[in-house]
Amino acid sequence: MCLELCTLHLQINGSEDTILANSLFADGAGAVLVSARPPQPGNTAYRVCDFDSALIPSGLDAMAWSIGDLGFDISLSSYVPKIIGAGIFDVLQPLLTRNDLSIADVQRWAVHPGGKSIVDKVATSLELSAEQVSTSRNVLRNFGNMSCATILFVLKEMLEQANAEDREKVCAIAFGPGLTVETALLQIDRIADGSPCCFCDNRWQRTSESCWFSA
Repeated sequence: MCLELCTLHLQINGSEDTILANSLFADGAGAVLVSARPPQPGNTAYRVCDFDSALIPSGLDAMAWSIGDLGFDISLSSYVPKIIGAGIFDVLQPLLTRNDLSIADVQRWAVHPGGKSIVDKVATSLELSAEQVSTSRNVLRNFGNMSCATILFVLKEMLEQANAEDREKVCAIAFGPGLTVETALLQIDRIADGSPCCFCDNRWQRTSESCWFSA
């Protein structure tokens, strides 16, 4: 369960950081059901394959929350997109390398749309097509940046798309203060028969030890 009520922290003080935050952040909530039981035939879910956490030290002071006299004060540097763009390739390498993948092997990218410039920089740095980040842009356009709940909106919309194919690989990327980067490697499981599990050494085959979730 992710619930963000960003409007609780609305402040009117004329600072650039506050104006940016007020125009960008929004309220939102999302939830996922996580289970070791595979989806029922006819259903679609994500299988969790791997995940990783990383820190971009150059962004230590670029994004932060602090407690002020009137509530939470946000510090949001205009350099955040540039910092993410410069560091995202290296951040992803451990996750991809562990799973014998390259960026080109991942069909779908669920990028946390912290802002238009963030999506732009990630797409440019990873050489992603406009189509590969279109879901992130669509969520930002329709709902804004709902902080931690936003990535669930992206994943839900992506899973519901008619062209989502069985066993497509998805990389989810989210950002936070620090500057932290959380990544997850997922696989779309579109179950069409009654025997969704098999025992196999190939990490990209379904196994009885898999973990699925649906947003």
